[in-house]
Amino acid sequence: MSDFFKTIESKGVKLPADVENLLRSCKGFTVFDTHEQLADAAVGGKDGRVFEVKYDVPGKGEYTEAIVNRVKNGISANYLEPYMRRRDPGTMSVADDLPSDKPRFKDRYGYEFDSLKNETFDWLKDQELAIFFYYAGNKEHNVGVGGIAIAPANAGFFAMGLAMLQRITTVEELDSSFDVESVIYVAPTFRHTHFEGKQAVIHNRTEKVHEVYSYNLYPGPSAKKGLYGALLNKGEKENWITAHCSTAAVISPYDSVTTFMHEGASGGGKSEMLQHIVREPSGEITIGENIQTKEKRAINLPIFCSFGPVTDDMALCPNELQKDDGKLRVLDAENAWFIRTDSVNEYGDDPTLEKLTINPPTPLLFLNIDANPDSTALIWDHIEDEPGKRCPNPRVVVPRDIVPGVVHKPVTVDVRSFGVRTPPCTRENPNYGIIGLFHVLPPALAWLWRLVSPRGHGNPSIVDSGGMQSEGVGSYWPFATGKMVPHANMLLDQIIKNPRVGYALVPNQHIGVWKVGFKPQMLMREYHTRRGNAKLRRDQYQDARCSLLGYELNYLTIEGSKIPSRFLKVYKQNEVGTEGYDAGAEILFDFFKKELPKFLTPDLSPTGRRIIEACLNGASVEDYSKIIPMSYQYSFMTMEDYDNMF
Repeated sequence: MSDFFKTIESKGVKLPADVENLLRSCKGFTVFDTHEQLADAAVGGKDGRVFEVKYDVPGKGEYTEAIVNRVKNGISANYLEPYMRRRDPGTMSVADDLPSDKPRFKDRYGYEFDSLKNETFDWLKDQELAIFFYYAGNKEHNVGVGGIAIAPANAGFFAMGLAMLQRITTVEELDSSFDVESVIYVAPTFRHTHFEGKQAVIHNRTEKVHEVYSYNLYPGPSAKKGLYGALLNKGEKENWITAHCSTAAVISPYDSVTTFMHEGASGGGKSEMLQHIVREPSGEITIGENIQTKEKRAINLPIFCSFGPVTDDMALCPNELQKDDGKLRVLDAENAWFIRTDSVNEYGDDPTLEKLTINPPTPLLFLNIDANPDSTALIWDHIEDEPGKRCPNPRVVVPRDIVPGVVHKPVTVDVRSFGVRTPPCTRENPNYGIIGLFHVLPPALAWLWRLVSPRGHGNPSIVDSGGMQSEGVGSYWPFATGKMVPHANMLLDQIIKNPRVGYALVPNQHIGVWKVGFKPQMLMREYHTRRGNAKLRRDQYQDARCSLLGYELNYLTIEGSKIPSRFLKVYKQNEVGTEGYDAGAEILFDFFKKELPKFLTPDLSPTGRRIIEACLNGASVEDYSKIIPMSYQYSFMTMEDYDNMF
């Protein structure tokens, strides 16, 4: 133990006082340098096959949180409680007194966090601990935050996931340039003793360190989104954002490259933007199936575009990457990708991901996958929450370095699409599933969709309370710790400064009565990449019947295959009609009117205020286009320029 502190000191790395005091006082700790070492620790050692992650919980006795199996392709962990298999969106509280719009710990629980913090440290001191250093963000480009993770040694699978998602850093790599700007403390028993069995993640921002206290073992709200919060906090201070998106550099059959940045709330299709289109046995591509008549509609594409994945869920957009040429530049914020496999239900649904995960060059972490010891974990074998009901959130953590064709450099974004998980819509049961295959959005409307970020229908990633809910500012608001309006201003400023970026709105799951899965965004990707920088013909689009949807397409042809108009204009579906469409549009308008007024504070930029007030007053598509024009003139106006125009 003393050698560790001497080594750290010799390398010029300063540990936060609380961390040093804890490590000097605990029963013992092991320092890990690789996620392969943590894979062994997850099953109790190199010879381990099965391991129960269990704790003595006061008032409850011995409680097993998860069962971990070593499998041929890595580690498979399954939680005994179905509730723990998905992220609870209500986990976050903020313990400090710095500016924040999030629930304060004291207001929520009725006492000061310091007492719980002391209890947490007392509990950790009685444990054998696993610790390691990490870098959240992108170490190669020095954009992000360094940190240290401290967890009970028997929670090796959780530590493994964290070490994969955020780049684990060996002690040998450390030097005086490594700042410990964040800490994750893991104390899983506290969800039972202090939080009524619920997931809880507490953020405590100090002057120099962003502390994350994870009181559960599901990595979503802590190992992944908790450190996302630390990146957002850093960006808020420095006036840049970490976008909630996937990114792909797509190459057309004619060798042109178009880069897509696909944003959206949980379930909005970010990981799916990096999936390949799967053909039917006939060679056709199914667009969708009518849920009432069971009719299927398919098209033929002789060849697909290829693509290089760039980001899966989080993209750094720091100021130093930007070149002020009207295009946004982004960089991956993660070292591994937390991929949901609910759309992979049988062999052949996603051949690329199946091949990658069956025989990987390094151990992977599988969650909510039904796999026995020494077997091969298969991403379509989802564990059941109850007999006959498959878990909707099976996951695999895949290091980005092993993803075929992955792009390591910053990329320039051409199209920013926004995904919305839509329910069915019919004349008899109208809903907001009125979005066509894709819509073109004026920049002002693109900003509004990011402010409200609807979580949408049947979200598999989270514990859902039903109905249409907002994830807010840029869809990353559930993970941010600061103030909402400054983030809204940063998003608008980013849009204004990059006038050469196009914007699209894309549904998934349903277009009216048609079940479409994630095909709309995949077909949009194919179409836009083939067009390259060519603009749409003016007769190809018109103002959507619902102005919140921007411009709807009059026709769409991909490699000679025409997309039926019922997929472009939902009101042309006989089962929906104008009555069902207009009722669905009213649901959307009501949602926007409910979510937008909270941004109307004195800190909101004048341009932002004009856009929101226009929406609340029933603006037309043309009104939005006048506030921030779609046709740039290489003027590269700033937010201040737009603010002073009126």
